[in-house]
Amino acid sequence: MTGSRTTSWMRTAAALLTGLALALLPTAPASAAPGPVVELSRAEGGKGGEITVSGSGWKPGALLMLLVCGQAAPDRGVIGGTNSCANTDGRAATVDARGAFSAKLPVAEPPRPCPCVVHVAGVTGQQDAVDREFTVAGHPTAPLPEASGDGRLAVLAAVRLDGSSGLLTWFGAPPSREVVFTVGNLGSAPVKDPVFQVGTGHGVFAPQYEERQWRGTVAPGKKALVRLPVELAAGAHGDYQVSVRYAGKVLVEQPWGVGRPWGVTLFWLLLAVVVPTALFRVGMAVVDRARPAASPAATRPPRRRRTRTRTRTRTPVPARREAGDDEPTAVLPWFSPDSAPSAPESSPTTKGQA
Repeated sequence: MTGSRTTSWMRTAAALLTGLALALLPTAPASAAPGPVVELSRAEGGKGGEITVSGSGWKPGALLMLLVCGQAAPDRGVIGGTNSCANTDGRAATVDARGAFSAKLPVAEPPRPCPCVVHVAGVTGQQDAVDREFTVAGHPTAPLPEASGDGRLAVLAAVRLDGSSGLLTWFGAPPSREVVFTVGNLGSAPVKDPVFQVGTGHGVFAPQYEERQWRGTVAPGKKALVRLPVELAAGAHGDYQVSVRYAGKVLVEQPWGVGRPWGVTLFWLLLAVVVPTALFRVGMAVVDRARPAASPAATRPPRRRRTRTRTRTRTPVPARREAGDDEPTAVLPWFSPDSAPSAPESSPTTKGQA
């Protein structure tokens, strides 16, 4: 009897412990997934040197952009955007299947003074960005600009592109639009004349940002409509993506499909037809002028010779009579006795002389 009670008590205790463990499992803190990590082989280098940049925790297959940037800090990002980076000496790297990468990056002096960072940002897919502090030996240094209070801007409404392409765009003129969005100030201080960075990317290429200043003040808790101009290069066509950044963070990403400038194609087709035709006509005119002039007799058509048939009636010549005949000598029918030519008395013979 006592053994059965002990067994039931043990079973009850085991059931209580199992339920308590199951209840505690959902509340146990899960280990946070590691974010993108960047490591540098050296924390300082001079111009002309080279460092190794490696990382892990990135999205497999992503394309990364590696740059040395000035006027930046890991906690504030690159304040001047890519305009503060040595873009011509940047490198690209592809993340492998394990989410890691490694690439050589030449040390170059950025256009802005230090403090400097090595900026690693995703170009395709998940566009994460990581900055690691780096010192460029011999490069000037300057304090970072002060933050503009506690104002924080955020996009509150859908983004759109205003504008349309005209006739000149059909013939290769630069396409232009206005990116329109509504921002709100979520901070406790007003934001006056904020400077946005507008960039356009095409395919796998990273967007090239340019600064655009919006004139106005956004008070705390208020919102404002922002319009920023966007322009592409002449003859641009295809799928583009417009990005707007503020304080190092991307606020807006909007796709933009640009049609092909068929007017340029039509122009080249017409040029391919008109130029050979004009050259042919000029060549024929030169040949006509260089040809010698023909004589009028050669240019006049030949006259038809009319054949005339003359029927001659032969008159029988009488037989020659012997000397002493009394009959007169017969005269040729086409000479009369008075009109017959008389030969000179002493005329040398012309036989054999030409």
